Amino acid sequence: MVAVSVDPPEVTREHAVKKGYTFTLLADTKAEVIRKYDLLHAGGGIRSTDIARPAEFLIDPTGTIRWVNLTDDYRSRANAEQFLNVIDKLAPASTPLL
Repeated sequence: MVAVSVDPPEVTREHAVKKGYTFTLLADTKAEVIRKYDLLHAGGGIRSTDIARPAEFLIDPTGTIRWVNLTDDYRSRANAEQFLNVIDKLAPASTPLL
C-alpha cells in the first residue's frame, strides 16, 4: 500500500507516526501525481488549499488499474474486506494482483 498526499514530507511523516501507519506515505507537494490521476480537489483544503480527492486504486503488477474507489469524504474508505473481495472477483487463482 502507498498513500499520496499534498502535505510536505515533515507533515506526512508526523501524521504517519501519530496514526501508527506502517505503509509508505509519499509527499506530492506540487500535486503532480494527484493531477495525473485526476484526483485534485482544487481549493478543498484548509484556507482553500488544493488537496487530493480521497481515492483507492488496485493496480496489478503490469501497472493496469483494475479497481478504483472514489469518494468525496476523506472519512469514507474501502476496508480490507472490500479490497479482498475485489481481488477475489478480478483475479483467477493463478494471476496474482498483489
